[in-house]
Amino acid sequence: MLILVTGGNGFLGSSVVDGLAASGHEVVSADLTVSAPRAEQQCVTSVVMDVTDAELVDRVIGEHRPDCVVHLASVVTPGKDSSRGLEYAVDVDGSRHVFEACLRHDVRRVVVSSSGAAYGYHRDNPARLTEDDPVRGNREFAYSHHKRRVEEMLAELRDTEPGLEQVVLRIGTILGERVDNQITALFERKRLLKIRGADSPFVFIWDTDVVAIIEQAVTGSVTGVFNVAGDGALTIDEIARLLHKSTLAVPEPLLRGALAVGSRLGLTAYGPEQTKFLQFRPVLANDRLKEVFGFAPTHTSRQAFEAWCASAGARRG
Repeated sequence: MLILVTGGNGFLGSSVVDGLAASGHEVVSADLTVSAPRAEQQCVTSVVMDVTDAELVDRVIGEHRPDCVVHLASVVTPGKDSSRGLEYAVDVDGSRHVFEACLRHDVRRVVVSSSGAAYGYHRDNPARLTEDDPVRGNREFAYSHHKRRVEEMLAELRDTEPGLEQVVLRIGTILGERVDNQITALFERKRLLKIRGADSPFVFIWDTDVVAIIEQAVTGSVTGVFNVAGDGALTIDEIARLLHKSTLAVPEPLLRGALAVGSRLGLTAYGPEQTKFLQFRPVLANDRLKEVFGFAPTHTSRQAFEAWCASAGARRG
């Protein structure tokens, strides 16, 4: 197959490109810059494509005419010079440009990396969220809200353009031997912050499982929406025990007030809405992933976290 991967230079994208190339597919890796060629990537063409540029997206997809587009490009961790407008342009407008180009150039299938964050951080979330639960990404969280908007766009396309096959993956927190991001930074602190009275559960998925799931989504016959997470979840207290650390339990009103003052004074990048992120984390049920999609993750949430702890400890010596 000929497969185009947006965000092909990113952490997940580069692993997906390598995996697809190793399986014998011809891959077009599209990102803001051309990646340096690697020996194992003989079947890979690297091209410049900014998803915010509709004409460029159309030209690249029209030139290569892939069988499948794996759409991974999004702003996961905003930089210091980022803005809500830029993030929307990449996440939402960029996705629209990709989907419209796929329709114009008869792409057969799109595989889209969504997120468990699309469900939103809400007090009334069920204990285990299934794919039948609504996506209610919070407006105050850019990433969560943007993933919701993209999923709403995809749902409309399933009605109006059923000829474009979709595999939508709502991915939990990714861990791996080389993962180092804003989530893992929470676990590196001497004491783990928690909201008093909240379990703050995390669901984890090992990075090589995510790559294998995306490869299967490209080549398999099954379409639809699937949660991507290992079995089970870990509360913040369980995470602290595995790290041999203590927790700092703070009343929600106190933390919300401190964050409001800190963000107003420029002392923290996080605002008072961040308490919802800690209180009402979505727990993804993976039954449909295993029973319908046909993939059983190699790591449970606990095993993925323990493996990450071991690799992080090795990196620190």
